Amino acid sequence: MLIRSISGIRGLVEEDLKKSTIIKYAHALNNSLKSGVIYVGRDSRPSGEAIVEIMIQELLKLGRTIIYCGIVPTPTIQFMVHTSEAVGGFIITASHNPIEWNGIKFLREDSTFFHSKDCEKLFDYVDNYIPNEISIEEEGIMWEEKNSVHKHTIKCASLKCINLDGIRQRNFKVVIDAVNGAGASALPEMLEILGCEVIRLNCEPSGEFTRGTEPLPENLIDLSKNVIEQKADVGFAVDPDADRLAVVDEKGKPLGEEYTLVLAADGYIETMQVEETFVTNLSTSIALDKLAIKKNCSVERAAVGEINVVNKMNDLGANFGGEGNGGVILKECHLGRDSLVAVTMVLNRMSQSESSLSSIFSTLPNFKIVKDKISIEGIDKDHLLSRASKLFNNAKQNKTDGIKFIWDNKWVHLRGSNTEPIIRIYAEAPTYEEAKDLVVKVKSLL
Repeated sequence: MLIRSISGIRGLVEEDLKKSTIIKYAHALNNSLKSGVIYVGRDSRPSGEAIVEIMIQELLKLGRTIIYCGIVPTPTIQFMVHTSEAVGGFIITASHNPIEWNGIKFLREDSTFFHSKDCEKLFDYVDNYIPNEISIEEEGIMWEEKNSVHKHTIKCASLKCINLDGIRQRNFKVVIDAVNGAGASALPEMLEILGCEVIRLNCEPSGEFTRGTEPLPENLIDLSKNVIEQKADVGFAVDPDADRLAVVDEKGKPLGEEYTLVLAADGYIETMQVEETFVTNLSTSIALDKLAIKKNCSVERAAVGEINVVNKMNDLGANFGGEGNGGVILKECHLGRDSLVAVTMVLNRMSQSESSLSSIFSTLPNFKIVKDKISIEGIDKDHLLSRASKLFNNAKQNKTDGIKFIWDNKWVHLRGSNTEPIIRIYAEAPTYEEAKDLVVKVKSLL
C-alpha cells in the first residue's frame, strides 16, 4: 500500500508505483504549483530512472519547464529552488527505505516540503483524478543542470557560521560512507572544498546499498574499521538521499546520529556568539537542551517531521534547527535537512579545538537514546497510549505528536511513523539501561 504523509509518498516499486499512479501525481503536482520552473532530482535507486522519466514527460505535456539535476542529494534540489525563481520541485527518493521502495518528495516555492494542507490538496486531486485529453498551446521544455552540487557546496563553504580558513588549515583526514546513494559525489566534493584528505567508501551512485540504509551505529561497522585503519580524524555516513549525517570519531566509535545536531550547534554558538533559539522535534536528544542552557540559548520543540520543525523555525524566526536523526537545518543555506551543511558545521566545531573528536564529544552533555518500533498490525494505538498514560502518570505529558512522557533527565515518546506502518518508541536517559527499561515497560503493555 502506498504510504502518504507530509514526507510525500513511498511505496514498493512493483506494487505501488505503477505508471498510472505516477501520472496522477504529475498532474496533481502541476495543479498544486503556479506557472513557472520546476527543479527535479533523484537518488541513486535504479527504479528512479523510470519514475523520474514518467513524471518529467507528463509535466512537459502539461507545458511545464523542467530543470533536471540528475542524481543529487535531496537538499541540493531544495537549495536550487531556494536560490532561483523556481515555483517548486520534486525528488524521486524513498530516503532510508530498502532498495525495493521508492517515492516522491514534493517541494513548495519556498523550497520547503509540502505542508499538511498542501498534501491534503495533492492527495485529494489524485483520489479524484479523471484522465482527459491535455490541451495546451505549447509543450514544455527540459534542460539539464550539471552544476547544482557545485553551487550547493560553494554556498556551504561560505556560511557565516563557519571559519573556512580554520577548517582548511587543519587538513582533516575524513572517511565518507555515502551508501552508494545520492551523496556519492556531492559529499567527497564538499570535503575537498573544505581542504580535507578524503577516503571514499561506498561512493558510487549505483543504488546498490551495501549496508543498512540508515546511518545507524549497527550499519557503520565498515566505516568504523576504515577510520581506524586509515588513522582518520573522523568518519561521516549519510542515508541514500543524503539529508542525514552520522559521525564516527577517530577511535572508530559511532557517536550516534543524535549528536550530529549537538556538535553542529556547539560549533555554531562558538562562532556566532549569539543567544540562539534552536528548534528540534519531540524525539530528539535532550543533550541539545542541556547544551543550550549552558550557553544561554534555548530549545523549542515541534512534531516529528522536517516540515514541522521548519514551520516552527519560521514562526519563531529561528536560524538553526534540525532533527535527532542526523538532520541539520540552517536557514542561511535553505530550510531543509542537509548533510553537506552538517559536514561543514561538524568540521567547523572540530577546527575550534586542538583536541580529538572523541575529546570534544566527552565535553558534551551525555545521554543514551534507545530507538525501537512495533508493527501497528493488530494494535489499538489509542488503547496503547491510554495504558501508557496510566503507567507513567508521574511524568509531564506532551500530546503534540503521539504522546511523550517527560521527567527531568529522561523521556519516552510514542508516535505513529510518517513513513512506515509502525509505532515508534524512543526513550532517553543518562544510561542505556534506564532508557531501555522505559522501552521495555511500553512494550510490556502490548
